[in-house]
Amino acid sequence: MYQISELAESVGLSRATLLYYEKLGLLKGKRQANGYRVYTDADRQRLRLMQQLQAGGLSLQECQACLDGKLDREMLGQRLAVLDAEIAEKGKSRDLLAALLGQSSLKDWHEEVERVAPDLHRAWLMSQGFSSAEAGLVALVSKDMNAHDAYMAGFMEVFADLDWWGPGTAEATRRALTMVPFAPETILEIGCGPGMATMTLAEATTARITATDTAEVALDKLRARIAARGLNDRIAVQNVDMAAIPAPERPWVVIWSEGSAYILGVEKALADWRALLRPGGVLVFSDMVWRSEKPDDEIREFWAAEYPAMATPATRIAQARRAGYRVLGHFDIGPEGMETYYRPLAARLDDLRREIDVFEAGRGQFGYEMFVLERG
Repeated sequence: MYQISELAESVGLSRATLLYYEKLGLLKGKRQANGYRVYTDADRQRLRLMQQLQAGGLSLQECQACLDGKLDREMLGQRLAVLDAEIAEKGKSRDLLAALLGQSSLKDWHEEVERVAPDLHRAWLMSQGFSSAEAGLVALVSKDMNAHDAYMAGFMEVFADLDWWGPGTAEATRRALTMVPFAPETILEIGCGPGMATMTLAEATTARITATDTAEVALDKLRARIAARGLNDRIAVQNVDMAAIPAPERPWVVIWSEGSAYILGVEKALADWRALLRPGGVLVFSDMVWRSEKPDDEIREFWAAEYPAMATPATRIAQARRAGYRVLGHFDIGPEGMETYYRPLAARLDDLRREIDVFEAGRGQFGYEMFVLERG
């Protein structure tokens, strides 16, 4: 026999809890002549069983029903479903915390946050110590802040010997230049990479060009090209974050960005770079766009993960107009521009085989678009 304090201690509950259970009818002690309540070992076992049922998520009322032999299987099934959902959610929370601590990959998390809140995603990455350019690369390229440096080291090793770091051709650069309604005196090139467009701009104009990027491997290749052609007096090379370009003493006449606006986010790039242009100045950029309203499922799923903000040319034109630009022209750079990038890459990078396969399977469903905009 147990007195109430002894029973409470044996099952790890308080005396007040047992009195509350008595009030609910879950527990029934026998009062002795001296007024003390006493309980049997059957009462102790009943309490132990109640604790097990509560651990399964049952309420006190549901515990009593089970103890009285009124097992409601439908109710238990519902409880199990709720518990399974909670466990799954807790599992996701656990996986995220482990990933944030560097114990596993953050790829899925980065992809989802980039899809639903790209601006906040980049801002959060910057709060973790990444520059805005690095934040864009984490969000869209490495997709794992913990493994970013190692990923980019491998990325640069593959791309170091490639001339084109994105789709494009010299012909597309020259064609876009014909849409600029004046001969540019100065050009700011953002995301110049190894400088293929830079050299075409230098050949086709007399402008003074400032070429910027954050990849020193690419900038070194561009510096070598400039020196080989004796263009040091016309082309300045700077390691500058595209989201932190300093305000010039005089606004830029032309800003040129082939294949890099997506890193910052096209809408943000349109807004930020407009502030660097003189009235009537021109922004030229290229971007991957959808060519089909109904791409194949595999193609759509791939780009939903790799570039969730990818849009149609019509959408980009609408965004440009909202940002205060007048559209001077735009055109498909054609399959040649895609081949220029993907063919050399295919020879060097098996890890991107799926993207290459998507390019092959998705011909006509997506491509690169050149946009020529005049600040209004």
